[in-house]
Amino acid sequence: VPPGPYRATKLWNEVTSSFRAGMPLRKHRQHFKKYGNCFTAGEAVDWLYDLLRNNSNFGPEVTRQQTIQLLRKFLKNHVIEDIKGRWGSENLDDNNQLFRFPTTSPLKTLPRRHPELRKNSIENFSKDKDSIFKLRNLSRRTPKKHGLHFSQENTEKIKHEIINEDQENLVDNREISQEDVEEVWRYIILIYLQTILGVPSLEEVINPRQVIPQHIMYNMANTSKHGVVVLQDKSDDLPHWVLSAMKCLANWPRSNDMNNPTYDGFERDVFRTIADYFLDLPEPLLTFEYYELFVNILGLLQPHLERVAIDALQLCCLLLPPPNRRKLQLLMRMISRISQNVDMPKLHDAMGTRSLMIHTFSRCVLCCAEEVDLDELLAARLVSFLMDHHQEILQVPSYLQTAVEKHLDYLKKGHIKNPGDGQVAPLPIFSYCEQISAQEFDEQKVSTSQAAIAELLETIIKNKSLPLKEKRKKLKQFQKEYPLIYQKRFPTTESEAGLFGDKPAIKQPMLILRKPKFHSLR
Repeated sequence: VPPGPYRATKLWNEVTSSFRAGMPLRKHRQHFKKYGNCFTAGEAVDWLYDLLRNNSNFGPEVTRQQTIQLLRKFLKNHVIEDIKGRWGSENLDDNNQLFRFPTTSPLKTLPRRHPELRKNSIENFSKDKDSIFKLRNLSRRTPKKHGLHFSQENTEKIKHEIINEDQENLVDNREISQEDVEEVWRYIILIYLQTILGVPSLEEVINPRQVIPQHIMYNMANTSKHGVVVLQDKSDDLPHWVLSAMKCLANWPRSNDMNNPTYDGFERDVFRTIADYFLDLPEPLLTFEYYELFVNILGLLQPHLERVAIDALQLCCLLLPPPNRRKLQLLMRMISRISQNVDMPKLHDAMGTRSLMIHTFSRCVLCCAEEVDLDELLAARLVSFLMDHHQEILQVPSYLQTAVEKHLDYLKKGHIKNPGDGQVAPLPIFSYCEQISAQEFDEQKVSTSQAAIAELLETIIKNKSLPLKEKRKKLKQFQKEYPLIYQKRFPTTESEAGLFGDKPAIKQPMLILRKPKFHSLR
């Protein structure tokens, strides 16, 4: 499913279509009666569980219980029905109950935004950005490196453009207002986000007016030595008892001093206290208004796009209100430490620690204001990725500050006092590489690895300081591990023998021992 609006609904349609097209149907007997073209609930759980775990939008973190929950929603939304045609409830368990597909289509219709509202939103933002500056030479590809690069060709091109624009109207350096600074922050982060995601436009994903520059500027400037947001207004911070509980589990068992209770099950009680606080928050930490934005980024969470997902999430998390970003940072640090702590007692009888963290906190991180059937699976996928990469995602990107400073400098010096002196402040130019498909990524990975292994073989061959016996031993070991690469280098025994300056050894035929003939005594 490509990036765009209502991506959760599109994913629902994709999953239901795949399930309807791929779920095996056969005859079943129940209560002395045969039913054709149906399946059991257990068979559906097995098939759908495998589908979700191998889908990049959900990943291997999906549990069997979550699969059952999704099938219950299938029954509620008439994607499936029981063998008697009943649906609308969530009465489905992992058993031998029979179900079938209805004749109606299970796809959901996509709501449409009023075109006039979308047009006005984009036009207003266009007017605002044009009043400040125009960022030229943008490409719709993924940036190769973060930072700003200048080339001689681009600098000359921009120089002539600025000269031509300003020959008619020469003005002195302008003063930068606070409003100018805020608009530059908004525009820069949107440009970077659009470039990283590689989409033609962000208009269907986020409204530019949802980007609050004050939040970005505060999150960039007010951090502790560990990179966690520091709040000026302590009333927005986590309560003291929640912070103490989080520190207790994050640093377990070092934090369990004599002042803490030591009764059996103490850790579980502390964990429930933390979970209750986060689950009672009025909205998820990523906020309702940014739901579409984060759901769209979930489609980059693939092995060959992992770097893109990290960079995009890094920018998106800067958009959060400072209290939300601080809570998210502390929560991710805590659950990541708990999941990796081998000394932590079991916090659940039937569920592993990592699965428990994801299952407990996913809904308080990402959730839609309206009930969405795939919310739990999408949130679990995102929380799993945040746990693994929270240090990179929730750190402050220094390149963003540099980009803003350069653009503010352009606002001051972009108009030339004397066109003949060549004094211009060129616009920053991005450096790009083209995004490739997963198949191309795998092919390049294999070819690059083979080239490195072939280079290793050449190093062994050309190593003159290596004794002959040791070289033979290493080459024999290499031939055993990489026979195809070795055969390509030495297609015949003569070419291999030429390396050691001797003729290929020809094995002598084994002695043929004739069996003696035994004559009869007769």
